[in-house]
Amino acid sequence: MTDRRPRLGWYVHHHGRGHLTRLLAIAPHLEAEVDCLSTLAAPAGLPSGWTWTVLDRDDDAGAPIDPTVAGMLHWAPIGHPGHRSRMSVIAAAAVDGRWDGMVVDTSVEITLLARLLGLRTVVVTQPGHRVDRPHLLGFAAADTVLAPWARGILSPPHLEALGEKVVHTGGISRFAGRTASRGRSDEVVLLAGGGDAIVGPAAIRDAEKATGRPWRLLGGSAWADDPWSALVSAGVVVSWAGQNAIADLAAAQAPAIVVPQDRPFDEQRETGRALHRAGLAQVQDQWPTAAQWPELVDRAASARPEWERWEVAGAPGRAAAAIIDTMRGRR
Repeated sequence: MTDRRPRLGWYVHHHGRGHLTRLLAIAPHLEAEVDCLSTLAAPAGLPSGWTWTVLDRDDDAGAPIDPTVAGMLHWAPIGHPGHRSRMSVIAAAAVDGRWDGMVVDTSVEITLLARLLGLRTVVVTQPGHRVDRPHLLGFAAADTVLAPWARGILSPPHLEALGEKVVHTGGISRFAGRTASRGRSDEVVLLAGGGDAIVGPAAIRDAEKATGRPWRLLGGSAWADDPWSALVSAGVVVSWAGQNAIADLAAAQAPAIVVPQDRPFDEQRETGRALHRAGLAQVQDQWPTAAQWPELVDRAASARPEWERWEVAGAPGRAAAAIIDTMRGRR
Protein backbone atom coordinates (compact mmCIF):
# COMPACT_ATOMS: atom_id res chain seq x y z
CA MET A 1 0.00 0.00 0.00
CA THR A 2 1.24 3.53 -0.81
CA ASP A 3 1.14 6.49 1.56
CA ARG A 4 -2.39 7.41 0.46
CA ARG A 5 -5.02 7.65 3.18
CA PRO A 6 -6.28 4.15 3.97
CA ARG A 7 -9.88 3.27 3.24
CA LEU A 8 -11.55 0.95 5.68
CA GLY A 9 -14.82 -0.40 6.96
CA TRP A 10 -15.98 -0.04 10.57
CA TYR A 11 -18.64 -2.28 12.07
CA VAL A 12 -20.48 -0.74 15.04
CA HIS A 13 -22.42 -3.11 17.30
CA HIS A 14 -25.90 -1.85 18.15
CA HIS A 15 -26.24 -2.83 21.83
CA GLY A 16 -26.29 0.26 24.06
CA ARG A 17 -24.48 3.43 22.99
CA GLY A 18 -20.91 2.55 23.92
CA HIS A 19 -19.67 1.18 20.60
CA LEU A 20 -20.96 4.21 18.70
CA THR A 21 -19.60 6.63 21.30
CA ARG A 22 -16.16 5.02 20.96
CA LEU A 23 -16.22 5.43 17.17
CA LEU A 24 -17.10 9.11 17.48
CA ALA A 25 -14.30 9.64 20.00
CA ILE A 26 -11.66 8.09 17.73
CA ALA A 27 -12.96 9.57 14.46
CA PRO A 28 -11.35 13.05 14.71
CA HIS A 29 -7.94 11.41 15.15
CA LEU A 30 -8.22 8.90 12.30
CA GLU A 31 -6.63 9.93 9.01
CA ALA A 32 -8.61 7.53 6.85
CA GLU A 33 -11.69 7.24 4.67
CA VAL A 34 -14.23 5.17 6.55
CA ASP A 35 -17.41 3.34 5.58
CA CYS A 36 -19.39 2.62 8.76
CA LEU A 37 -21.92 -0.21 8.98
CA SER A 38 -24.37 -0.84 11.81
CA THR A 39 -27.95 -1.67 12.71
CA LEU A 40 -28.00 1.77 14.36
CA ALA A 41 -29.16 4.87 12.53
CA ALA A 42 -26.48 7.24 11.28
CA PRO A 43 -25.33 9.63 14.04
CA ALA A 44 -24.58 13.30 13.78
CA GLY A 45 -20.95 14.34 13.82
CA LEU A 46 -19.33 11.93 11.36
CA PRO A 47 -16.27 13.40 9.63
CA SER A 48 -16.76 14.73 6.12
CA GLY A 49 -16.55 12.00 3.50
CA TRP A 50 -17.36 9.13 5.88
CA THR A 51 -20.33 6.99 4.95
CA TRP A 52 -22.91 5.14 7.06
CA THR A 53 -24.87 2.07 5.96
CA VAL A 54 -27.77 0.78 8.08
CA LEU A 55 -27.79 -3.02 8.14
CA ASP A 56 -30.83 -5.26 8.40
CA ARG A 57 -31.50 -6.79 11.81
CA ASP A 58 -30.64 -10.43 12.36
CA ASP A 59 -31.99 -10.86 15.89
CA ASP A 60 -35.72 -10.56 15.24
CA ALA A 61 -36.53 -14.22 14.55
CA GLY A 62 -38.71 -16.04 17.05
CA ALA A 63 -36.74 -19.29 17.13
CA PRO A 64 -33.33 -19.03 15.41
CA ILE A 65 -31.94 -22.25 13.96
CA ASP A 66 -28.50 -23.33 15.22
CA PRO A 67 -27.25 -19.74 15.72
CA THR A 68 -24.01 -20.81 17.45
CA VAL A 69 -23.00 -23.61 15.05
CA ALA A 70 -22.76 -25.99 18.00
CA GLY A 71 -20.72 -23.48 20.01
CA MET A 72 -18.22 -22.45 17.33
CA LEU A 73 -19.76 -18.97 16.79
CA HIS A 74 -21.94 -16.54 18.72
CA TRP A 75 -24.59 -15.72 16.13
CA ALA A 76 -25.06 -17.17 12.64
CA PRO A 77 -28.69 -18.36 12.44
CA ILE A 78 -29.53 -20.64 9.53
CA GLY A 79 -31.97 -19.26 6.99
CA HIS A 80 -32.35 -15.77 8.48
CA PRO A 81 -32.62 -13.24 5.61
CA GLY A 82 -31.42 -10.35 7.77
CA HIS A 83 -28.24 -12.17 8.72
CA ARG A 84 -27.53 -13.12 5.11
CA SER A 85 -28.22 -9.56 3.99
CA ARG A 86 -25.83 -8.10 6.57
CA MET A 87 -22.98 -10.32 5.50
CA SER A 88 -23.55 -9.70 1.80
CA VAL A 89 -23.84 -5.92 2.24
CA ILE A 90 -20.55 -5.81 4.17
CA ALA A 91 -18.78 -7.97 1.59
CA ALA A 92 -20.08 -5.83 -1.27
CA ALA A 93 -19.03 -2.62 0.50
CA ALA A 94 -15.52 -4.03 1.00
CA VAL A 95 -15.23 -4.77 -2.72
CA ASP A 96 -16.84 -1.56 -3.96
CA GLY A 97 -14.93 0.61 -1.50
CA ARG A 98 -11.63 -1.18 -2.09
CA TRP A 99 -11.02 -1.33 1.61
CA ASP A 100 -7.56 -1.85 3.01
CA GLY A 101 -8.97 -3.30 6.20
CA MET A 102 -11.75 -3.26 8.74
CA VAL A 103 -12.34 -2.28 12.36
CA VAL A 104 -14.84 -4.53 14.14
CA ASP A 105 -16.51 -3.28 17.33
CA THR A 106 -17.69 -5.92 18.23
CA SER A 107 -18.52 -9.26 16.49
CA VAL A 108 -16.67 -12.51 16.05
CA GLU A 109 -18.64 -13.28 12.89
CA ILE A 110 -17.82 -9.94 11.24
CA THR A 111 -14.18 -10.39 12.27
CA LEU A 112 -14.06 -13.74 10.49
CA LEU A 113 -15.83 -12.32 7.44
CA ALA A 114 -13.32 -9.48 7.21
CA ARG A 115 -10.37 -11.85 7.39
CA LEU A 116 -11.95 -14.24 4.85
CA LEU A 117 -12.24 -11.25 2.51
CA GLY A 118 -8.50 -10.74 2.87
CA LEU A 119 -8.76 -7.56 4.92
CA ARG A 120 -6.40 -6.44 7.64
CA THR A 121 -8.56 -6.59 10.73
CA VAL A 122 -8.68 -4.64 13.99
CA VAL A 123 -10.94 -5.97 16.74
CA VAL A 124 -12.07 -3.88 19.70
CA THR A 125 -12.42 -6.11 22.74
CA GLN A 126 -14.08 -5.70 26.12
CA PRO A 127 -13.26 -6.94 29.62
CA GLY A 128 -14.55 -10.21 30.98
CA HIS A 129 -13.98 -13.95 30.68
CA ARG A 130 -13.82 -14.07 26.89
CA VAL A 131 -12.18 -17.47 26.60
CA ASP A 132 -14.98 -19.30 24.80
CA ARG A 133 -14.33 -20.86 21.37
CA PRO A 134 -15.83 -17.99 19.34
CA HIS A 135 -13.85 -15.27 21.10
CA LEU A 136 -10.57 -17.14 20.86
CA LEU A 137 -11.23 -17.75 17.17
CA GLY A 138 -11.91 -14.06 16.61
CA PHE A 139 -8.76 -12.99 18.46
CA ALA A 140 -6.71 -15.44 16.41
CA ALA A 141 -8.12 -14.08 13.15
CA ALA A 142 -7.44 -10.42 14.00
CA ASP A 143 -4.23 -8.58 13.16
CA THR A 144 -4.67 -6.19 16.10
CA VAL A 145 -6.81 -6.29 19.24
CA LEU A 146 -7.62 -2.93 20.84
CA ALA A 147 -8.18 -3.05 24.61
CA PRO A 148 -9.62 0.35 25.64
CA TRP A 149 -8.29 0.46 29.17
CA ALA A 150 -4.95 0.66 30.99
CA ARG A 151 -2.75 -2.41 30.98
CA GLY A 152 -1.73 -3.53 34.44
CA ILE A 153 -4.93 -2.38 36.09
CA LEU A 154 -6.91 -4.81 33.94
CA SER A 155 -4.83 -7.55 32.31
CA PRO A 156 -6.93 -10.63 31.45
CA PRO A 157 -4.70 -13.70 30.92
CA HIS A 158 -6.29 -14.51 27.56
CA LEU A 159 -5.20 -11.11 26.23
CA GLU A 160 -1.75 -11.30 27.81
CA ALA A 161 -1.30 -14.57 25.89
CA LEU A 162 -1.74 -12.66 22.60
CA GLY A 163 1.41 -10.62 23.24
CA GLU A 164 2.06 -7.65 20.96
CA LYS A 165 -1.13 -8.24 18.99
CA VAL A 166 -2.93 -6.38 21.82
CA VAL A 167 -2.78 -2.59 22.08
CA HIS A 168 -3.91 -1.16 25.43
CA THR A 169 -5.01 2.31 24.42
CA GLY A 170 -6.15 3.51 27.83
CA GLY A 171 -9.76 4.49 28.44
CA ILE A 172 -11.30 6.02 25.31
CA SER A 173 -13.46 8.95 26.39
CA ARG A 174 -15.36 11.44 24.24
CA PHE A 175 -14.11 14.02 26.77
CA ALA A 176 -10.38 13.32 26.40
CA GLY A 177 -8.54 16.64 26.39
CA ARG A 178 -11.15 18.62 28.29
CA THR A 179 -10.17 20.27 31.58
CA ALA A 180 -11.72 19.05 34.83
CA SER A 181 -10.78 22.01 37.04
CA ARG A 182 -14.07 23.00 38.61
CA GLY A 183 -15.37 23.09 42.16
CA ARG A 184 -17.70 20.28 43.18
CA SER A 185 -21.18 20.62 44.65
CA ASP A 186 -22.98 18.25 47.02
CA GLU A 187 -25.05 16.84 44.13
CA VAL A 188 -25.00 13.12 43.33
CA VAL A 189 -25.19 12.34 39.61
CA LEU A 190 -26.40 8.89 38.56
CA LEU A 191 -24.78 8.08 35.22
CA ALA A 192 -27.02 5.24 34.09
CA GLY A 193 -25.79 4.80 30.51
CA GLY A 194 -27.78 3.64 27.51
CA GLY A 195 -28.02 -0.08 28.32
CA ASP A 196 -30.26 -2.07 30.63
CA ALA A 197 -30.18 -1.72 34.41
CA ILE A 198 -32.49 -2.98 37.13
CA VAL A 199 -32.78 0.12 39.31
CA GLY A 200 -36.18 1.74 39.45
CA PRO A 201 -37.26 5.28 40.35
CA ALA A 202 -38.28 4.22 43.88
CA ALA A 203 -34.78 2.94 44.67
CA ILE A 204 -33.26 6.19 43.42
CA ARG A 205 -35.69 8.26 45.52
CA ASP A 206 -34.83 6.19 48.60
CA ALA A 207 -31.11 6.78 48.02
CA GLU A 208 -31.66 10.51 47.60
CA LYS A 209 -33.67 10.73 50.80
CA ALA A 210 -31.10 8.69 52.75
CA THR A 211 -28.15 10.83 51.69
CA GLY A 212 -29.84 14.19 52.14
CA ARG A 213 -28.22 15.32 48.90
CA PRO A 214 -29.88 16.24 45.60
CA TRP A 215 -29.65 13.51 42.95
CA ARG A 216 -29.73 13.90 39.18
CA LEU A 217 -30.30 11.07 36.71
CA LEU A 218 -28.34 11.09 33.45
CA GLY A 219 -28.92 8.16 31.13
CA GLY A 220 -31.70 5.81 30.19
CA SER A 221 -34.89 7.87 29.86
CA ALA A 222 -32.94 11.00 30.86
CA TRP A 223 -30.16 10.61 28.29
CA ALA A 224 -27.80 13.60 27.95
CA ASP A 225 -25.64 13.93 24.84
CA ASP A 226 -23.01 15.92 26.74
CA PRO A 227 -22.98 15.33 30.51
CA TRP A 228 -19.52 16.86 30.99
CA SER A 229 -20.62 19.81 33.14
CA ALA A 230 -22.53 17.47 35.45
CA LEU A 231 -19.59 15.07 35.77
CA VAL A 232 -17.06 17.75 36.68
CA SER A 233 -19.33 19.56 39.14
CA ALA A 234 -20.95 16.61 40.96
CA GLY A 235 -19.83 15.83 44.48
CA VAL A 236 -20.16 12.12 43.66
CA VAL A 237 -20.99 10.23 40.48
CA VAL A 238 -22.77 6.88 40.71
CA SER A 239 -22.18 4.82 37.60
CA TRP A 240 -22.39 1.38 36.08
CA ALA A 241 -19.10 -0.16 34.93
CA GLY A 242 -19.32 0.12 31.15
CA GLN A 243 -16.10 1.03 29.38
CA ASN A 244 -17.23 4.43 28.13
CA ALA A 245 -18.69 5.39 31.49
CA ILE A 246 -15.46 4.54 33.32
CA ALA A 247 -13.39 6.43 30.74
CA ASP A 248 -15.65 9.47 31.18
CA LEU A 249 -15.27 9.26 34.98
CA ALA A 250 -11.52 9.20 34.55
CA ALA A 251 -11.55 12.16 32.17
CA ALA A 252 -13.66 14.14 34.65
CA GLN A 253 -11.54 13.03 37.65
CA ALA A 254 -14.86 12.23 39.31
CA PRO A 255 -15.23 10.81 42.83
CA ALA A 256 -17.23 7.71 42.00
CA ILE A 257 -19.36 4.87 43.26
CA VAL A 258 -19.44 2.10 40.66
CA VAL A 259 -22.19 -0.52 40.64
CA PRO A 260 -21.37 -3.15 37.97
CA GLN A 261 -24.36 -4.51 36.07
CA ASP A 262 -24.84 -8.07 34.84
CA ARG A 263 -23.44 -8.31 31.31
CA PRO A 264 -22.26 -11.23 29.16
CA PHE A 265 -18.90 -12.72 30.15
CA ASP A 266 -18.93 -10.76 33.44
CA GLU A 267 -17.67 -7.70 31.61
CA GLN A 268 -18.71 -5.11 34.17
CA ARG A 269 -17.96 -7.35 37.14
CA GLU A 270 -14.36 -7.74 35.97
CA THR A 271 -14.04 -4.00 35.46
CA GLY A 272 -15.44 -3.35 38.93
CA ARG A 273 -12.97 -5.72 40.53
CA ALA A 274 -10.10 -3.99 38.72
CA LEU A 275 -11.28 -0.55 39.87
CA HIS A 276 -11.57 -1.80 43.46
CA ARG A 277 -8.04 -3.27 43.41
CA ALA A 278 -6.66 -0.01 42.03
CA GLY A 279 -8.55 2.12 44.54
CA LEU A 280 -10.11 4.23 41.78
CA ALA A 281 -13.73 4.01 42.95
CA GLN A 282 -16.03 2.74 45.66
CA VAL A 283 -17.34 -0.48 44.10
CA GLN A 284 -20.59 -2.16 45.15
CA ASP A 285 -21.66 -5.54 43.77
CA GLN A 286 -25.31 -4.50 43.89
CA TRP A 287 -27.41 -1.39 44.43
CA PRO A 288 -26.81 -0.37 48.07
CA THR A 289 -29.59 -0.27 50.65
CA ALA A 290 -30.86 3.06 51.92
CA ALA A 291 -28.92 2.52 55.16
CA GLN A 292 -25.65 2.02 53.26
CA TRP A 293 -25.85 5.13 51.09
CA PRO A 294 -24.87 7.93 53.52
CA GLU A 295 -21.50 6.47 54.53
CA LEU A 296 -20.80 5.29 51.00
CA VAL A 297 -21.40 8.72 49.47
CA ASP A 298 -19.36 10.46 52.17
CA ARG A 299 -16.47 8.05 51.59
CA ALA A 300 -16.56 8.59 47.85
CA ALA A 301 -16.79 12.38 48.19
CA SER A 302 -13.66 12.51 50.33
CA ALA A 303 -11.61 10.22 48.08
CA ARG A 304 -8.99 11.50 45.67
CA PRO A 305 -8.79 8.76 43.04
CA GLU A 306 -5.72 8.69 40.79
CA TRP A 307 -7.79 8.48 37.61
CA GLU A 308 -4.76 9.31 35.45
CA ARG A 309 -3.85 5.63 35.89
CA TRP A 310 -6.74 4.77 33.54
CA GLU A 311 -4.68 6.54 30.82
CA VAL A 312 -7.47 8.53 29.20
CA ALA A 313 -5.16 11.30 27.99
CA GLY A 314 -4.27 10.56 24.37
CA ALA A 315 -6.23 7.29 24.21
CA PRO A 316 -8.32 8.12 21.09
CA GLY A 317 -5.14 9.08 19.26
CA ARG A 318 -3.40 5.87 20.31
CA ALA A 319 -6.35 3.85 19.03
CA ALA A 320 -6.28 5.72 15.71
CA ALA A 321 -2.53 5.18 15.36
CA ALA A 322 -2.88 1.44 15.97
CA ILE A 323 -5.61 1.25 13.32
CA ILE A 324 -3.51 3.09 10.75
CA ASP A 325 -0.42 1.00 11.55
CA THR A 326 -2.48 -2.14 11.01
CA MET A 327 -3.88 -0.93 7.70
CA ARG A 328 -0.36 -0.12 6.50
CA GLY A 329 0.96 -3.56 7.53
CA ARG A 330 3.13 -2.23 10.33
CA ARG A 331 1.62 -4.53 12.94
